[in-house]
Amino acid sequence: MKLHELAPAAGSKKEHFRVGRGHGSGNGKTAGKGHKGQNARSGGGVRPGFEGGQMPLHRRLPKRGFNNYNFATKYAIVNLTDLQDKFEDGAVVDTDALIASGLVNKQYDGVKVLGNGEISKKLTVKAAAFSQSAKEKIEAAGGKAEVM
Repeated sequence: MKLHELAPAAGSKKEHFRVGRGHGSGNGKTAGKGHKGQNARSGGGVRPGFEGGQMPLHRRLPKRGFNNYNFATKYAIVNLTDLQDKFEDGAVVDTDALIASGLVNKQYDGVKVLGNGEISKKLTVKAAAFSQSAKEKIEAAGGKAEVM
C-alpha cells in the first residue's frame, strides 16, 4: 500500500446536509423544524433528561450500590519539579515546609509526591505517600523518601 492509495472506508465520509436553502432542496422554509413551538425557536429545546416537568427517570429510580466518594483518601499533590525549584540542597521537606513555601494550601489526608520532572538536590522528603517514580528519583539524587 502506498500513500496515494489510502482512502477512507466506504460510507464513512458523508457530506453534511445543508438545511434551509430554498424549497428546491426539499428542506427549505422551516428547515426541518416544523411550524412554531419551542423547538423551532433559536436556542429552543429542553435540556437532556427533561421530561416536561414530570419527575425525570434519573430522579425516579432509587439510588443503589456503594459509592466511595465520601470515604476516598484525598491527597494534596506535589511534583518533583516544585521541590527542585523551592527547596535548597539538604533541606527537610515535610507538610509544614510545603505549606510555608506555598506549594500546598490544604493538607487534606496528607501529601502525595508525584514523579513529574527531575530532581538533583539531596532532599529528605516526608510525606503520606509517594509514587514509585518519585521515590526512585529522590533516592537516585541521594535523598530520602520517608512515609509518615
